[in-house]
Amino acid sequence: MTRPLLITLKVLVWIACLVPVARLAYGIVNPVILGADPIGKIELATGYTTLMLLTIGLGITPVRRLSPRLAWMIKFRRLLGLFAFFYATVHLLTWVALYTHFDVRAMLDDIAKRRFITMGMAAWLLLLPLALTSTNWAIRKLGGKRWNRLHKLVYIAAICGVIHYWWQVKPGVLLPMPFTVAVALLLLIRPLQSWLLRREAQAAARTTTRRTATGARLR
Repeated sequence: MTRPLLITLKVLVWIACLVPVARLAYGIVNPVILGADPIGKIELATGYTTLMLLTIGLGITPVRRLSPRLAWMIKFRRLLGLFAFFYATVHLLTWVALYTHFDVRAMLDDIAKRRFITMGMAAWLLLLPLALTSTNWAIRKLGGKRWNRLHKLVYIAAICGVIHYWWQVKPGVLLPMPFTVAVALLLLIRPLQSWLLRREAQAAARTTTRRTATGARLR
């Protein structure tokens, strides 16, 4: 992966990630785009984009493990994660500003009485420390192992996000199903890949040991 190509891909990812918010911004100017329920459309679009970016981000590690040539993909995981947090925050602020009108009591009542809001709030709170520690400075301060353990919270955040979606839609609506299947597969494939990699490493180590022993006997 050459540097010019990497820069080009990053620019394209930035553009792709900004398209949803650009559409919503244009919809504010041209209300016809947002339809009869503009607040609901904003909530749906920002929530959907959050789950989409989280799912893609979760898929980077399993895909890059398939071949050493795909190692460059890891450079996009942080960018996708930050955009996921951005859309999750817009999703949250839409509820805070346009549904509860910054009424703290109304917010607390919603969180207590509506389980999908409780789960959505949990997902955002899990993403918050990940966004705050996404810098190289934070990685150095926390140390690689602690940073990696902390950022495993993204798995729980993704699960909470999917549950939030299921609890929000009406019974019988299957719109969250693709995210459910994708997140489940991505979470299940990780330990399987880790096991296969350990098995390959152990086999390689045994082969090296046998070759070393054979070479020693021949000498």
